[in-house]
Amino acid sequence: ATPVTQLYLKTGKGFHSNDSRVITSQRTNDILPSVYGADIGLLQRLSDKWLINLAYWYLYSEQEFVYVGDAGIVEASGESVRQGIDLSLRYQPISRIFWNLDANYALARSVDSPAGENYIPLAPDFTLVSGLRVHLLDGLFGQVNVRHIKDRPANEDNSIVAEGYTILDFNAGYTYRELQFGVQIQNLLNTDWNETQFATESRLADESTPVEEIHFTPGSPFFLKFSLSASF
Repeated sequence: ATPVTQLYLKTGKGFHSNDSRVITSQRTNDILPSVYGADIGLLQRLSDKWLINLAYWYLYSEQEFVYVGDAGIVEASGESVRQGIDLSLRYQPISRIFWNLDANYALARSVDSPAGENYIPLAPDFTLVSGLRVHLLDGLFGQVNVRHIKDRPANEDNSIVAEGYTILDFNAGYTYRELQFGVQIQNLLNTDWNETQFATESRLADESTPVEEIHFTPGSPFFLKFSLSASF
């Protein structure tokens, strides 16, 4: 390591469970499977204004748990491997302006299933969050944030897809002594998006057989909120 460059290698072992009910119900032998991980990365200060962090990571789990929407439970589906690349950028041209970006690509696959049928349902492929914050004179401030998730498999063979989305949020405020006035706008562009998604079977009254398809909870539409807080 130097004052502007840091190389690192980390590894470790932990334990994993998607849902506490797996442990309390004792439905599987591997109620709290071991997980082994490692990552290697670079932390580089390009200047007083720029900071970059780039890392490759690997994660092996002795047992993957997948949510079964029809039954409302999670079930064991064998060993899994995840690996990916994380990129973080920080930029502060002046003290009153700050920009950040975090992008993550991941490849998640089941070890015990054949190729093409080894997707892990709802495991994200690509995610990104970014924000720009500005502090103006006399206590004024504003911030714009974006979050994005790419389309991802909703079942093991990727024949059903959970739709991704890109959401833009905005907030601004004014600080005067111990008081802070604020306004927040969630989903600024009023984007249609699904918050919770999973593939499960259902059948309508006029259908002769069940159909496996996406079930979802709609995401919040355009939402405006005002706030007033005091510090003491």
